[in-house]
Amino acid sequence: MLDIAAAVLVLTALLAWANQRWLKLPTTIGVMATSLVLSLALVALDAAGVAVGLHSREQALVGAIDFSQLLMQGMLSLLLFAGALHVDVQALRDYRWQVGVLAFVGTAASTVLIGVALWGALALLGLAVPPIACLLFGALISPTDPIAVIGMLKSGGAPRNLEVVIAGESLFNDGVGVVLFTLLLEMALEGGAPTASHAALLLAREAGGGLLYGWGLGYATCRLLRGVGAPSVAALVTLAAVVGGYTLANHLHVSGPLAMVVVGLMVGNDRRAIADDAGGHLGVFWELVDDILNAVLFVLVGMEVVTLRFPLGPAAALVASAAAIVIALAARWLTVGLPVALARRASRLPAGASAVLTWGGLRGGISIALALALPAGPWRETLVALTYAVVAFAILVQGLTFGRLVRATVRSDA
Repeated sequence: MLDIAAAVLVLTALLAWANQRWLKLPTTIGVMATSLVLSLALVALDAAGVAVGLHSREQALVGAIDFSQLLMQGMLSLLLFAGALHVDVQALRDYRWQVGVLAFVGTAASTVLIGVALWGALALLGLAVPPIACLLFGALISPTDPIAVIGMLKSGGAPRNLEVVIAGESLFNDGVGVVLFTLLLEMALEGGAPTASHAALLLAREAGGGLLYGWGLGYATCRLLRGVGAPSVAALVTLAAVVGGYTLANHLHVSGPLAMVVVGLMVGNDRRAIADDAGGHLGVFWELVDDILNAVLFVLVGMEVVTLRFPLGPAAALVASAAAIVIALAARWLTVGLPVALARRASRLPAGASAVLTWGGLRGGISIALALALPAGPWRETLVALTYAVVAFAILVQGLTFGRLVRATVRSDA
């Protein structure tokens, strides 16, 4: 395990350095792009009979890493807390209804739309994927990745109120997506649909329980931080709250992601707790954790390409991937962009917000982690490959063009 961690860390450092030195892209986009290009180059060289050993070593390295377990049970809690730590709760409170509707109703509606549309598109390609599997794809691809979204917002230049809505929705909708994914996976494994009361109970326990648990943990953490003058002790307290709190949430069967978001919001906005951190050391510590884990995560996302398998030929794979990308974007527009455009005055967002919200809904490592958590079956590899295609498009295309879209739409209309 130490060898694997060392190899990944060294590779991440080299790719981050290369990006900073030559490409000068946002770190998450740059390291994923270089990691992806490097992985594809090794595949090509292997096919040509050159550098066969390097490709096999990368496959062995990626195969030794349980990406789903690493992200969902290791990195996610730290990343969500770090992302929520810098969100202004007062501004988020002003847009609570917009964020709530987009995160909860929008994610559920998107899951259904994507599932139905993908089922029809794959059927046209002659690929028989069960409807429940397509709904699972809808659940895992509908949530936007807060890790990717917040990283993009740092350099995107979006207006403050629009930035709050995008970040807030992204922080909460991944917890909703995980709950929906869990419910649908249970249906797929048991071969039947749960009753409405069972579904409501699961939603209340996971989502509602996660929010309440997060509030309690956040309150306790803030109380502990008040009066702590040593930066190292403050960092240790928050680190213990995040890692230990997330682990306990899993044992309590409540949503750990939602709980970590609430804890991060409470700690980051508790003036008495933050006032004792006079030098801002706590914020610096978590910003460093966030940057390092983000870089490692997206290097791993780029490397995961070597594990992809598709049951059809290259042409059908390209068509299916393109269809999945279009379906995901269309569902995002129908469930987020269109409602905001139709209710622009009620949403209190600037002109052009619907386009920015649609294009800024990046999918990332969380979607891939959920896809890799799917049980073995004849349709698993198809869904994993389609998930990767959507995520790669989101990070490399949407992420790189987001800033220009903001400048061309929102600011020009202001």
